[in-house]
Amino acid sequence: MSRRVRTLLRWLTYNSVGIMGTGVQLVTLVGLTEALSLDYLVATGLAVEAAILHNFCWHERWTWRDRFEGSTRGRWGRMVRFNLVCGAVSITGNVFFTGLYATSLGIHYTVANLLAVVSISLVNFVASDRLVFRNIAAADLVGSPAACPSESGR
Repeated sequence: MSRRVRTLLRWLTYNSVGIMGTGVQLVTLVGLTEALSLDYLVATGLAVEAAILHNFCWHERWTWRDRFEGSTRGRWGRMVRFNLVCGAVSITGNVFFTGLYATSLGIHYTVANLLAVVSISLVNFVASDRLVFRNIAAADLVGSPAACPSESGR
């Protein structure tokens, strides 16, 4: 499989995880604002963190699983990097763009939050691919496709 095809498939998988994470983020956002009466910008930051943790778990098991061949080695370091890199981009970008879109466009904060997610998704994909899940399986180094790891041992 060519590198472009692998990258496209990874991008599609990344976005599938992102769609699920967006659901987690929106449910958390609405719960925090409606049930707990938190300010929508504070709730946005907390909701993004919930989505970040959700997404990390799925990216480990699905999006970039071929790079680690079922190994749990380095998982905590990857989670810290994911939180620092994608967390900084996501929380800062989501709070900034949610506030910007809600005030400048006069739209509801949930719609503004969805627009913010879309606005920063490409930056997060590249950061995840290059900085967080950068360990490359040996099979990828020689150009042959890596076998999908078994789910045993995870």
